[in-house]
Amino acid sequence: MMMHPMPGVRRLLQLCLLVCASLWAQTAAASPALDETPRVAIVSAFAQELELLLGKVQQAQQHRINGVSFTTGMLQGKPVVLFSSGISMVNAAMNTQLALDRFKVTHLLFSGIAGGVNPALNIGDVTVAQRWGQYLEVLMARETAPGKFAPPVWMDDVKLPNYGMLHPRPVQVRTAARNGEEVKFWFDVDPQLLAIARNIQATELADCDAAQKCLKSKPKLVLGGNGVSGQAFVDNKAFREYSFKTFQANVLDMESAATAQVAYSNGVPFIAFRSLSDLAGGGDGDNEIETFLRIAADNSARVLLAFLAAWK
Repeated sequence: MMMHPMPGVRRLLQLCLLVCASLWAQTAAASPALDETPRVAIVSAFAQELELLLGKVQQAQQHRINGVSFTTGMLQGKPVVLFSSGISMVNAAMNTQLALDRFKVTHLLFSGIAGGVNPALNIGDVTVAQRWGQYLEVLMARETAPGKFAPPVWMDDVKLPNYGMLHPRPVQVRTAARNGEEVKFWFDVDPQLLAIARNIQATELADCDAAQKCLKSKPKLVLGGNGVSGQAFVDNKAFREYSFKTFQANVLDMESAATAQVAYSNGVPFIAFRSLSDLAGGGDGDNEIETFLRIAADNSARVLLAFLAAWK
């Protein structure tokens, strides 16, 4: 025989249910925007890439979410929010989405360093790629004969040339603007932002740092072409050559394509400025990143500042 609760107990249970429902509703509506100002989000992977830009922010205010520091303020007359995403694709995607969720982001800009893939480019050059893809979104294929690797016959999205067992593939993307999944390899930057960048090709770039470490050639700004990103730091000449041949890539990094995909899914205009700190294994000696990181990071930031100034 089932016992029914006493009226007082029943009222207490009803009250608890109401309180729990209220708390659940508050939680569901949690994570509000931290301010109401529409802002341009500026992201770099790590602190050195963001240092020059942070030093020029006016009316700076600090916010901290999930261990990530966000700086709001004004930069070149534009309301901005700056943050370091952390190195690699997962960090870039996760913290870019965090910024979009907590701030009213109108546009998304990336500034940082990269490995040079195009043999026509030199350390210190700044690239503004037209589109970004993920070179390590791959199928690891079965070896069907010594040195021969083939995808399953039913896997019809493998179109690009392989590197050994690694067969690049597109990703499946969901957006609010479309029903169902969309299959994409390339994510274009915003054409209007790229058009603005075409007006700043006279930006002065440094060829020496404060310690008088100097480049062998005067750096330049390169617009258009492709960039690729993945979860690996590449210091391998053969893979560098494969990346240039397969993707016609100018540069290779660990964050931009992830950020571009998040921007695409959220319908936020995106562009990335990447300066060559090394040649991804194509140099004559040891990897050059520790020698030229400061020059490359600051050159990318200089281009971004010129971009903001030219943006009317």
